[in-house]
Amino acid sequence: MADDGLSAGAVARRLGIAVTTLRSWHQRYGLGPTRHVPGQHRRYSVEDLNRLDVMRRLTAEGIAPAEAADWARRGAVPEEAPDRDGPARAGGGTAIAVGRAGPAARGLARAAMRLDPLAMRAGIGAAIDAGGVVATWERMLRPVLVGIGERHAASAAFIEVEHLLSRCVSEALAAVPRPPAGGSPPRILLSCADEEQHSLPLEALAAALAEVGVHCRLLGARVPVTALVDAVDRTAPEAVVVWSHRSATGDPAQLTAVRAGAWRPPLLVAAGPGWPPELLPPGVRIPATLAEALTMLRDVPGSSGR
Repeated sequence: MADDGLSAGAVARRLGIAVTTLRSWHQRYGLGPTRHVPGQHRRYSVEDLNRLDVMRRLTAEGIAPAEAADWARRGAVPEEAPDRDGPARAGGGTAIAVGRAGPAARGLARAAMRLDPLAMRAGIGAAIDAGGVVATWERMLRPVLVGIGERHAASAAFIEVEHLLSRCVSEALAAVPRPPAGGSPPRILLSCADEEQHSLPLEALAAALAEVGVHCRLLGARVPVTALVDAVDRTAPEAVVVWSHRSATGDPAQLTAVRAGAWRPPLLVAAGPGWPPELLPPGVRIPATLAEALTMLRDVPGSSGR
């Protein structure tokens, strides 16, 4: 930083926020620049930048701006943000209910409602680095995705919020380092059911497998059963996971076709709430959580899990 401080634009770029937000924090909470040379615009010092960074982090974690500003002015950070989110009003308001999820989930929900991709990516990446993919999915990502889905169902709004959040989640999961190339090819195949568009849970599973050193192939959303059968025939996987989020896509005939078309029947895993358990072919595994699916797959014969 130059000796004469930073401009508002430079501070905004460093913090990943809008200049208008800086001005609002200055006017409402007194978190403005302290350096002033007569005849010139005020400049932000290192101390000013540190206070603003505290303000940014605390508001992203769900603390009310006025309280966050109080902490920022004192140069302190609370150990944990208290739960301030009450129940969302059906069809009204802009709060995203995340149940009993912690401050990281509340901060992500607020960043999503602000359409703030920088804050979303930073929050998700930090959570994965600190606790891993499974914990981040269960404690942060899933509660927020469910909450936004419920708000959309109640109001028919927030489509843009869901789309941007989904993109940020997908990018963060894809950024999890994959095992080094070499050795045997992937022995696990992940696929969405025919016409199933919700692929994030599979992306989370792929990232969780990567964390434990297991290679997989991820086909993605809306895979026709003929294409899935062809992929199984060409790659001869030891395990096939098919995800269905909705009952409309959870047709057990898809799993029967996969088993019938494989020259060596793989372990079949029906993941997601869309499958009717009582109608699934015998022997199909049904994980209840991401952690359970990971446990099923990490020791599949031929995988390179640690």
